[in-house]
Amino acid sequence: MAFIRRVRTGSGATAVQIAEYANGRQRIVEHVGSAHTEAELGVLLARARELLEDPAQGTLNLAVEPSVPVASIVAAPADAALFDPSPAAAGGRAGPGKVVGTHSRLLFDALAEVYAALGFDVLGDAVFRDLVIARVVEPTSLLDVARVLTDLGRAPASYPTMRRTLARAHKRGYRALVAKACFEHASTRGDISLVLYDVTTLYFEAEKEDDLRKVGYSKERRVDPQVVVGLLVDRGGFPLEIGCFEGNKAETATIIPIVKAFQKRHSIEDMVVVADAGMLSSSNLRELDEANLRFIVGSKVTKAPKDLASHFRWHGDAFTDGQIIDTLTPKHAGRKGENDPLVKAEPGWEPGEHPGSWRAVWAYSAKRAARDAKTLTLQENRAKAVVAGEKVARTPRFVKTSNGARTLDEASLARARRLEGLKGYVTNIPVEVMPAGEVIASYHELWHVEQSFRMSKTDLRARPMFNHTRDAIEAHLTVVFTALALSREVQSRSGLAIRNVIRQLRPLRSATIAINAATQTFAPQVPPAQQAILDALKNHALSD
Repeated sequence: MAFIRRVRTGSGATAVQIAEYANGRQRIVEHVGSAHTEAELGVLLARARELLEDPAQGTLNLAVEPSVPVASIVAAPADAALFDPSPAAAGGRAGPGKVVGTHSRLLFDALAEVYAALGFDVLGDAVFRDLVIARVVEPTSLLDVARVLTDLGRAPASYPTMRRTLARAHKRGYRALVAKACFEHASTRGDISLVLYDVTTLYFEAEKEDDLRKVGYSKERRVDPQVVVGLLVDRGGFPLEIGCFEGNKAETATIIPIVKAFQKRHSIEDMVVVADAGMLSSSNLRELDEANLRFIVGSKVTKAPKDLASHFRWHGDAFTDGQIIDTLTPKHAGRKGENDPLVKAEPGWEPGEHPGSWRAVWAYSAKRAARDAKTLTLQENRAKAVVAGEKVARTPRFVKTSNGARTLDEASLARARRLEGLKGYVTNIPVEVMPAGEVIASYHELWHVEQSFRMSKTDLRARPMFNHTRDAIEAHLTVVFTALALSREVQSRSGLAIRNVIRQLRPLRSATIAINAATQTFAPQVPPAQQAILDALKNHALSD
């Protein structure tokens, strides 16, 4: 007959074993484990009882059964009931133990370790760190942060303390310290000679405008007060600088302050700034050039007829897939171009020889042409429906109105068809420094900053919707900026999207068990796939 046996070891621990009598002597069948606390002892005794009462959980090496290894002990689920045998009766049933709480401290500690590795501990503010980690795990209101932190096994600060922390973050310039740490991290891991810039708008649930929150242009066509946020990232999407502007400020007016602040903060004299066509203004490009900064910005397809006048004269509308044309574009709209369409060869841009022009690179893609053709056909059909009175809508593209009558603008449609498949880029980098193909490739790194903004607006929900002061909004964006850096680094180390990492690690919950008048917290059993993520966060890369 098998029974539970407890033995005091030389180290002072209590070994829990399953034994049986064979030929008048005790024989050890299974070593369940060694306990160092009363709570651990209760769990091991409960595990031993389970093995005796339900052999299917792990076959014991009794005289009549083959031996199979017993599964290792893990933290009990939240609804587990444990049995605590009394010291007087080894293996005897006594009062049940109780799981008093579970939490995802493993996830919190993993994120806190990456936070420290990024150098953000220089702030010396544990409450600010907790706000950042909570925002990465589950973006929510400041009032609800305590719930998230408690679920992560972290005792939360009070709501007033959190409010004071945000005020302290703005007053003491946390954003500058975080930006410095981000720059140092980006500098050590790769090339920061090229940075990417883009803007987004964040709206507020507010009835009235103020000095910062103003109604302005919105891609979502919202009429709520908003702010404009500019973000500068490295070519991998890691954030370097963030800025907040009035909601009615033109996007083109945001890039220079952000870039100059970044340049001044880190004493940078030479770098390439990449931005989309929305940043394309003659004053922006002039200021970047005067600051000795190089730029690559998207051009507008409407500039193609003038930039490619020579090509259209000598080759008509014929383009080959992958064709690249390196030419000039006027610095100022309305000014005569310096490229002569009577000359078949495209001029090579030289700053000294072409003071009124920037370098323009145009590329043709058959895939883009097919996509453009499909879009134009949809727009043409919509225009025809409006002209025919079949659809009531605001005047769409390719509809012109004359004396109250609407007609199809066939000339504009023909011009648009002629430009299908073309994409332009404007730069002040000479061809001997950067070939046309590299200009195009550098511009297409912009998807990283677009992804960062998607993270900010969806995963991070960077919208302090009910904050009422500029200081509060700026402080909130500092938390968002720091959380974005932490999220990007987690993604870089793990190779997984931040939501995927959270989804896999948050269910790994430690259990706190009250048993034998004591409490003990047990770490969760970590499956191999999740352990690989934890190792990657610690060691910077998933093992092959």
